[in-house]
Amino acid sequence: MSEKLKIISLGGLNEIGKNITVLEYGRDMIVVDCGMGFPEDDMYGIDSVIADTSYLVKNKNKLRGLFITHGHEDHIGGIPYLMQDLRIPVHGTRLTLGLVKRKLEEFDLADKVKLFTHEAGEVVKAGCFQVEFIHMNHSIADAVAFAIKTPVGTVVMTGDFKIDATASEGIADLGRLGQLGKEGVLALLCDSTNVERPGYSASETLVAAGLERQFKDCDQRIIITTFASNAHRLQNIINIAHKYGRKVAVTGRSMENILKVSVELGYLKLPARTLVDISAIKNLPKNKIVIVSTGSQGENMSALYRMAFTGHKQVEIQPGDRIIISASAIPGNEKAISRIINELYRKGADVVCDKQADLHASGHAGQEELKIIHALIKPKFFIPVHGEQRHLRAHARLAQAMGMDPKNIIISDVGRVIELTKTTCKLTGNVPSGRILVDGSGVGDVGSVVLRDRKHLAQDGMLVVVVNLSAEDGSVITGPDIITRGFVYVKESEHLMEEMRIIAAHAIDRCTKDGARDWSALKAGIKSDLSAYLFKTTKRNPMILPVIMEI
Repeated sequence: MSEKLKIISLGGLNEIGKNITVLEYGRDMIVVDCGMGFPEDDMYGIDSVIADTSYLVKNKNKLRGLFITHGHEDHIGGIPYLMQDLRIPVHGTRLTLGLVKRKLEEFDLADKVKLFTHEAGEVVKAGCFQVEFIHMNHSIADAVAFAIKTPVGTVVMTGDFKIDATASEGIADLGRLGQLGKEGVLALLCDSTNVERPGYSASETLVAAGLERQFKDCDQRIIITTFASNAHRLQNIINIAHKYGRKVAVTGRSMENILKVSVELGYLKLPARTLVDISAIKNLPKNKIVIVSTGSQGENMSALYRMAFTGHKQVEIQPGDRIIISASAIPGNEKAISRIINELYRKGADVVCDKQADLHASGHAGQEELKIIHALIKPKFFIPVHGEQRHLRAHARLAQAMGMDPKNIIISDVGRVIELTKTTCKLTGNVPSGRILVDGSGVGDVGSVVLRDRKHLAQDGMLVVVVNLSAEDGSVITGPDIITRGFVYVKESEHLMEEMRIIAAHAIDRCTKDGARDWSALKAGIKSDLSAYLFKTTKRNPMILPVIMEI
């Protein structure tokens, strides 16, 4: 029986971010992208989310390479974690691998992982696969799509993209995509992020004009926050600042990193004496300063957040400051962004958002651009990727409107296996998959039980019941003492605290009657009695931790 091509998404389906896709045929396997995702609101203390890659570790002898479409965190953020378990070659374009290298350096892995730099148009052989790099437009330079030749046919993966006819690096290579369509494409895996948006995505040149309007006739200090990875926009900001005689200072770790990598690799051109250190702004007049900052998504540790809440060492928001938010909210971040905007207004700043002016252009294709890709490639089978369920369904409907047979459209899920032959495409089994939570330096040590406890603590707080018992006869020597955190303010709840002590004491007396020594029963009794009392009295359900000591 002939081998089948397997396509498995370990992330990036029914979610935004954490993109990672596996192509497997016989004894060969390649991986496309390895990103991270943002934690959800109920993931207390979690820094990021990465994919469960145990399937790759199990099949490490089959792995022939990791291919990266572009340098955004949702496509490269998981690489250092993957490379702690594996050592496979990484293929990408110059800027993409420049960013990957910096991430690997943070994990002391830069000397242990082989990085291979390629230009659009190059073809890389990896086992039975041939991977062609195709130039695309996106909100970061050096983005590519992949045309992957396999024993059963060609698979095209667009990566994140848009079609920008006025892009500084040139329009996406639609000619090559059309040529592939004429040669015959077995399957198309296409970005679905903006499938619900009609028309075309705006050009970055439109954003440059919108930004310049904010500089014109402004005699106040300007602070701009945008996605750190958008080197094209950084270049436009620097050029406009230079035109209006302003110095540019950059703040925020990710912004500083992308600036350094982009300058080193030639993607950013800095006019002489335009860039200054953030510490030098105090010596410059307000109308001669532009500060470019991280924080467009309301991140708690970002530079803009620290400015807004008076936690930034060099920058304090002053009345009259013009704050330009040159970004759109990633779904789920709206509340955090709104909180920062309100605080900036409270400090007297003038805040200008994307909705008020042409200050942001999405890096993802709208409906008309997606139709162009479908019309050029004319795939036999279509697999929508990079989106939540509503995006995937909407993209499936768009493909049907373009004339594709619904039977040839596969909406998959994380961990599902899609098997393709030259004439068939179907969902079959599953592989181990899921999400791994990263908290500080801990990877995967926070699971559902820990998250449940954190949620419990966040909602109702906790109380600790401490009692010392005699080792001889089990009688109470001291206690019970009640310690609370996040439940009630003790000084204003003395009656409640006394009632809890009495109830805990009764529970202890009942459970230690006749010198019984079953500490688990004693703890359960204390928890049960206190929990029932507190819910009846306060309608709250705090976490209760009895601490029993023998002395």
